[in-house]
Amino acid sequence: MPHTARIKCLLVDDIEENLVALEALLQHDDIQVLKASSGREALELLLEHGDVALALLDVQMPEMNGFELAELIRGSERTRHIPLIFMTAGTREQNWQFRGYETGAVDFLYKPIDPHMLTSKANVFFELHRRRQALAQELQERTEALRINEMFMAVLSHDLRTPLMSITAAASVLKRGLPPDKATNMIDRVLRSSSRMGRMIEDLLDLTRIRQAGGLALQLGMADMHGIVQRAAEELQTGFPDRHIVTDLDGGLEGVWDSERMCQVLINLVGNAVHHGAADQPVNILADGTQAGTVAVTVRNHGAIPPELLPHLFDPFRGRERPPGRHQGLGLGLFIADQIVRTHGGHIAAASADNITEFRVELPRVCRQRQGA
Repeated sequence: MPHTARIKCLLVDDIEENLVALEALLQHDDIQVLKASSGREALELLLEHGDVALALLDVQMPEMNGFELAELIRGSERTRHIPLIFMTAGTREQNWQFRGYETGAVDFLYKPIDPHMLTSKANVFFELHRRRQALAQELQERTEALRINEMFMAVLSHDLRTPLMSITAAASVLKRGLPPDKATNMIDRVLRSSSRMGRMIEDLLDLTRIRQAGGLALQLGMADMHGIVQRAAEELQTGFPDRHIVTDLDGGLEGVWDSERMCQVLINLVGNAVHHGAADQPVNILADGTQAGTVAVTVRNHGAIPPELLPHLFDPFRGRERPPGRHQGLGLGLFIADQIVRTHGGHIAAASADNITEFRVELPRVCRQRQGA
């Protein structure tokens, strides 16, 4: 969870003046106070808002009292972890306290409530919640780092070994001597495999740079998206002569970008569309420079992406489950493309509906990152 997320505190009291007073005591920039005047409203708020750090419940309320509300909160897997503090203007009967603790209360406060005592107790739970958030974030980061390290090992043991074996086998055949036509085929096979290994190694190096430096260095200069789009289209068209790649350029397409990195982005997106799109339909590249401050590039193909995969398209090493015989890469291309666009101060998004898939890149015309930074 982002460290900037506000901590949520639920206040439940049937008297509006009490809610206003409690909110004033707990008000802080990083605290979001949720107010409910009944048990029903409190349950609705808990359904709407997750991860509540503390709930302050008035005991004596009509229709549903604080004890009954607490039992419902404790009865739900989603809310049972929320610390509950009861507030009451009633007598200090031990039976009430016992019932409160039986329903899951962590404390019992009597009205009129001491402001210092209330804020002190609340701050303890807020701080515990912050620490729990930090630990959850750290666990998530360590889990992701472990997953990436494991994928590194898988790459070294399998993905890179496959083209290396192809190169070794072709070299062995060439050593025995072949007719010129067969020798040429073997040499082409070596070149294709070595090129594929080179792309894999560059992707791994980019991933390492991103993880260690927090981003990729850019070599900025005046660039023309027209030339970048044409270069990417021509390179993919050469590799896939049977596929139809259509470009549509509109408006002024000049900007201050890293041309090589942006070409890398487009080659990845167009290559992705060629590999996964319908083979009998064209791949469209649309560059829009009609806006004063931004340039947008859309890559569109026929075919759908399963909805469950869309949120994870730009995660490293995701989507590696491929049909037999399909070797498009390491699952790093879209991740690196996203990082390049972000480093330029832009945004990349994917959408898939009605059997049409689109990747849209939006770039500011001038990237502010220092050259080589």
